[in-house]
Amino acid sequence: MAKAVIKLMQGDITNVHADALVNAANSSLLGGGGVDGAIHRKGGPEILAECRKLRAGHYGGGLPTGQAVATTAGRLPAQWVIHTVGPVYARSEDRSELLADCHRNALRVADELGARSVAFPAISTGVYGWPIDDAARIALATVAATDTDVQEVSFVLYDQGALEAFRAHAPRIG
Repeated sequence: MAKAVIKLMQGDITNVHADALVNAANSSLLGGGGVDGAIHRKGGPEILAECRKLRAGHYGGGLPTGQAVATTAGRLPAQWVIHTVGPVYARSEDRSELLADCHRNALRVADELGARSVAFPAISTGVYGWPIDDAARIALATVAATDTDVQEVSFVLYDQGALEAFRAHAPRIG
């Protein structure tokens, strides 16, 4: 195992060609808003069908925050979608380790699948309210510190502000 090459780009994660796309899912695994909704819409019914099977089995109570699980990518330009549930930001409680767990566990699942390229969104920065600057710091530091067989990790940021936040932290990780 080694460290993955990290790339930053602005765009729509549903258009990225990678072995696996990471979905900032909600615990139900049944779709939602933001990245989750976009992945389910563009990926098609195959993703939802596999998510329903997961809910009918081991994840009957939903996917716990920080954990990760894979499904087909359906019609997306990838082989798999790795679903992970980010934490809701709270000023009164440090949940940064849960956000780091999302990235570590997604890479662990990618290794289990044999994925060599993985694309991440900015997990928890939408409706879950995590400040983008802090999320960028945690995401980049975690991926940089994680031993993985994944060769390339791309962070696909939806807007210029998110891209700039990630770029600001990228020099600190080498």
